[in-house]
Formats: sequence, structure tokens, C-alpha cells
Amino acid sequence: MRDVARLANVSVATVSAVINGTAVVSAERAARVKKAMEALDYHADQIARGLKTGRTRVVGVVIPDVTNPFYPEVILGAEEVAGLGRYSVILCNANEDPAQEERQLNTLFSHRVDGVLIACSDPAIAMDRLLRRRFPIVCFDRIPEGFRGDTAATDNFAGGYQATRHLIDLGHRQIAILAGRTELSTHSGRLEGFRKAMQEAQIPVLDEYCHTGVMQVETGYRFGRGLARLATPPSAVFCSNNKGLLGFMRALAEAGVACPAEMSVVGFDDFTWTESFHPPLTMVAQPARELGRQAMHLLLSRIEGSQGHAMAAEGQRVQLAPELRIRQSTARFENAFQTAKRVVTG
Repeated sequence: MRDVARLANVSVATVSAVINGTAVVSAERAARVKKAMEALDYHADQIARGLKTGRTRVVGVVIPDVTNPFYPEVILGAEEVAGLGRYSVILCNANEDPAQEERQLNTLFSHRVDGVLIACSDPAIAMDRLLRRRFPIVCFDRIPEGFRGDTAATDNFAGGYQATRHLIDLGHRQIAILAGRTELSTHSGRLEGFRKAMQEAQIPVLDEYCHTGVMQVETGYRFGRGLARLATPPSAVFCSNNKGLLGFMRALAEAGVACPAEMSVVGFDDFTWTESFHPPLTMVAQPARELGRQAMHLLLSRIEGSQGHAMAAEGQRVQLAPELRIRQSTARFENAFQTAKRVVTG
């Protein structure tokens, strides 16, 4: 800072005021300081500033799977709000590994970030870890059971219910579901929404039509191949996970099952590629970017509020509504049956 002050012909206090915005500096002097900083490639020591002020203006975001296209959308929204508040974001990918997630939380804590947004890899394991933390934490998307801090999530129950109700309203009664890990709040909510819609319509949920567990592209592929081999395959399927949906659609194509003529499909999470399928896919869309914005708003409010260094006994809970976007992968059961019959009989 002394070098910058000497080159700009101002005091060190003036340089500090320009960097920190702590006092009014004339436009001409501020321009000289910024020009000197650029010439010397000077950057403020954020760690030293953080030790002095108790704030680093850096927050962490921990996600379970960077390859899932849902999370980059969330991050874009979170970074937008963080930038407006002059905060920087450190992104960590846990790769669905609780041990890696723990290491990343320790690293963020040691770097004195002001707070963390986290979608937990394993909520059951994460709960105790989160309660031990001494900085503000907001859970988004995946919410650990019993967590009483700030949360932001989509109404997954409503999304599962809407998707299933849509298929029922089209006349389908043999409906399958491909769901993710039910210990995650996201997938348990979608599964419960599915079950509620089926129960209201008095339609049984058959074991051979239901798959839950770790969800990857290959999982969806195996489930799709298995359904195609059944003596009585379902006429409709709700895929509650976007990765599983990719594998499932590949399986239908390889098995020669026409969609929606022989099987209607509804997926969860809507991205550009869902409209590029043939046919374009009916999807339950999450407001992913808005979810990121709301989660970051909660975190910055907690950081800058009167309770800045700890979670409140009862946090705020933001729940966003999903949207069913109907395209061409779903059709009325009668029409599907007639079309399939024409294909079989030639």
C-alpha cells in the first residue's frame, strides 16, 4: 500500500479508503490510486483484512455432484446475489462422498469464509457436522431431517404429485416410478407425491414398477431395459432424476419402445436438452437459478444480521413451486393403445 501511495502521490490512508470504501475520496485521487494499483499489480490481502475486520467477504458453496446440470444453474443464481453484495464464492464438489464433503467444510472453515451454502451428500451424516460449525450455514435442495437452520428448496412433494396426476388424468393406470435415494429429502418428497396421487386415484403401486436408490445414467438404463422385458410393461413412467432419465430414454430407444405411443414419460428438472429429445420431454421444472438466489439471500442476511456468527434456533424456510411443462412425451392412454395396436398389426 505504501508503494501504491507513493506512485499515486497520496497518503496510505487514501489508498485504504479507496480499497475499502471507508471514506469519500475525490474522483481524481481515486483514479490515480486505481491506476497505480494496476501498474504495480497490487491486490489487497483479503486474509489479513479478514483477521482485522472479522469478515473475508468470501462464502463457500458445497454441492454433491458438479456433473448434475441442476447444480450449475443454482450456482449461477447464488453467484449473482453474492456479486451484488461484493462477496466472492468458492465452489466445492463433494462427488457424493461424505468424507470429501467433510474435508471441504474443514478447508472452508480454515480459510475463514463468512458462511456456507450446502446441498448435503448424505444428510444423515451431515447433520451432526453442521451443528458443530461456528459459521452461518444454509442448506439448499437436500435438507437434513431435523435441521433447524435456514433452508431453501423446491416443493418436491408437489412436483411428484403434479407429474403423477398428469399421467393419471391422461388415463394411465399402470404407472412406474424411477426415483433416487429416498434418504434424500428431494427424492423422498417426489416419491411421496407420486404415492399420494396414486392413492387418491386408488391405483396400486406395483413392486416391479418401482425403483429407488443411487441414481446414475446406467441405473436408469437398466431399469428401462427391465421394464421393456416385463410381460405387462407400464404405459407410463415418472423419472424423478435427470441422470436416470437419460439412461431410461436410451433403454426405450434400444428396446424399440415408442414414446409416447407405447409408453408416456415424465421427467424431473428441465434443461435445454430435454426439448432436443425426440419427442420433446414433458418435465417438472425446478426454478434452479431462483433457488440459488434465495439461498444466497438467506446466507448473506444471516452473515450481516445481528445473529451473524451462529444459526438461529429456528431458521427461515424458503420453498419454491415447481412447474409442469407438458410436451410430446406424454399422451392419452387410449390414443397410445390404439397407436401401438396399429404398429403391431401393420
